[in-house]
Amino acid sequence: MQLIYKKTTIPKLPMIILVSLLFFLFLLSQFPIHRKTTDHSNSSTDLRIRHGYTSYDSYIERQLNKTLNPKLRNIWTTRDWDRKVRVFSAFFDSLKRRSLLSNHSKALSIGARVGQEVAALKLVGVEDSVGIDLVPRPPLVVEGDFHAQPFDDETFDFEFSNVFDHALYPWKFVGEIQRTLKSGGVCVLHVALSRRTDKYSANDLYSVGPLVELFNGSDLVEVNKVDGFGLDTEVVFRKKIK
Repeated sequence: MQLIYKKTTIPKLPMIILVSLLFFLFLLSQFPIHRKTTDHSNSSTDLRIRHGYTSYDSYIERQLNKTLNPKLRNIWTTRDWDRKVRVFSAFFDSLKRRSLLSNHSKALSIGARVGQEVAALKLVGVEDSVGIDLVPRPPLVVEGDFHAQPFDDETFDFEFSNVFDHALYPWKFVGEIQRTLKSGGVCVLHVALSRRTDKYSANDLYSVGPLVELFNGSDLVEVNKVDGFGLDTEVVFRKKIK
């Protein structure tokens, strides 16, 4: 039997389309494709942003629900005041003994609420201290959003915060600390690693790793266990000297 092969003719593309296609493929080879992402934690699963906020305004509103709660503010300024000032004073006195804080430091407390941390700093001799919070409480606390601190670059020698878990944008929170710290300045964070924080938290942290990645302009100095009002870990960074 004789097999007969029928020749198939592939239709030719118009020259202009062929040239355009080749040029498009060339461009793709020159520029990598980047996926848009809102995960600024360097893909680390140890820092997770909580969902549920439809806008930044809704996030601020929720934070204010806690900060402006009359019952809580009354507790913070009365029965809780002495106890918290005493505990924070012990923390800061320990930092002074380890040469991470001095009486000459210009200090900032981030998320200071009614100012217990600032009062404690002044009590141990760090007179040039101030706090920021969404709701001011003069003279200890001025109004400020920790995602966009109202201070000039390289203002402070020392910054303290125990509200990292309330940051909706942790990379902005850390970026502002590194911006407003002087070269060689110290930042101390108290965070929770072994338990989840309160219902007002905006993120959950499961290890120190994401903090080290975010503090890319600073060196990790110490990691210590603490007992700080539900927070269990103290992380100390020093801004690199330019």
